[in-house]
Formats: sequence, structure tokens, C-alpha cells
Amino acid sequence: MTDYQNIELETDSRGIATLWLNRPEKNNAFNSATISELILALDQVAADPAVRLLLLRGRGKHFCAGGDLGWMQEAATLDFNGNLADARNLAELLYNLYQLKKPTLAVVQGAAFGGAVGLVSCCDMAIGADTALFSLSEVRIGLMPATISPFVVKAMGERAARRYSMTAERFDGRKAAELGLLSEAYPAEELEAQLAGWISNLLLNSPQAMVACKALYNEVAAGELTPGLRRSTESAIARIRVSAEGQEGLHAFLEKRKPSWQEQ
Repeated sequence: MTDYQNIELETDSRGIATLWLNRPEKNNAFNSATISELILALDQVAADPAVRLLLLRGRGKHFCAGGDLGWMQEAATLDFNGNLADARNLAELLYNLYQLKKPTLAVVQGAAFGGAVGLVSCCDMAIGADTALFSLSEVRIGLMPATISPFVVKAMGERAARRYSMTAERFDGRKAAELGLLSEAYPAEELEAQLAGWISNLLLNSPQAMVACKALYNEVAAGELTPGLRRSTESAIARIRVSAEGQEGLHAFLEKRKPSWQEQ
């Protein structure tokens, strides 16, 4: 088991992995060490066949306050090549999170600033407190949300991404839900109960089918209706119908019983 210093990775008996940002004394602001640990943790989750769902969370009052002050001070002393290497490390984390084959759900409370908006955007789904505060704040310090921008656009659309990246306005969880950055926003005191409902619902589903669904939408996201895409989707449904879980799900439905992946 990897001994993490800035994060925690927990997996329960149901196959729910929770990846915690664990620097509450720093409002979970991340630095190069945190980024490296997150990359290792995602590799660990990807390699664990027992994991059915990954939750991304922050310990304490805030989800993540963005970049750590010390990390930014260090970046200010780096030359172009040093900054490029630093950016590539963050980009690796973002792409690995976005491309993780397991379903991912971010749970946001308090602040989610700067790069934290990118982490939320990389998850398949996200819920949060309606009082949570989001900001693409990079322009306030003369920077831009470069490595996170492809994922922010996917999550909340180009028009909104342009606005909030240029204005650095703060917006709350309700607005984040309107924009699509959050799937749903709830009163802060209800967030844990609502999370439990999300988990219970997702555990009703075939783990293999959710993985296949994620791969499917990664392929069709461009939206171009080509003959190759049509053939790919035809093959995808045929493959999953004859798979072990596909067969189990179909027979369970026809026999009016619970499939093997649900609690009996």
C-alpha cells in the first residue's frame, strides 16, 4: 500500500473507492507532490478490479482552494522548460482522471478554485453543496486556466468557460448546476445523504456496463455521424450482450430476479 502524505485512498467492501484531498490545514490546495500522489492513486484505482466507483473528495471545509502558495512561488522561479515539465505533470493527472475507465463522481463543498474546477470537470458526474463557491481565478494573477480548459469546456460549454475564465467571477453551487459543472446542487446539510442515494443508485448497475458506457461516450462525444462510428456502436452493443454481465443482466430481467452485482 502506497504511503500517501497529501491524499488518502480508501476502498470499502462495496467497491467504492474514495480519493480524498487531505491537506485541510491548507484548504486542500495542491502542489507538485499532491499531483504526483494523485497520479499514483489513479493508477492504483485503475488496476483494482474490485473498484466499481471512484469518489473524489476534499477533507475539511473546502474541496480544494486551487494551487498552493508555495507551489506558485516555486513556479515563479522556474524557466520555461521547468514550467513546461510542471504543466505536463498536471496535464497527466487531468487526462488520467478523465480517461479512467471506472465511473467517477466528484463531491464538492466549500471552495473549488482554479485547478480544482478542472478536477471537477474531469469527473463523469459531480454533486455539491449549493453554497459551494467556484472560480476560474487564474487571470487575477496574470495566468490562464490552460491545462484544465479542454475539460472545463466539456463540462460547462465554451461560452460559459470563456466568461468565467475572463472575469474570474465566483459562482455558487446552484449556478454550477445550471451551467452543467455540477450534476446537482443540494443544501449543504443534505449533501452526505444525497451522496448515499447516488451511490446506492449506481450500485444497482452492472459494473461492466458502466465501464462500457463511459468508453462509448468517449468515442461518440465528437458527434460526427460517420459510417465508422455507426459500425463501432453496433459492435459495442453486440459485444456487451454476449458478455458475462450482459447475459446475467438479461437473464435476471427475464427471470424477474436481481442480477448478481446487486445486493440479494
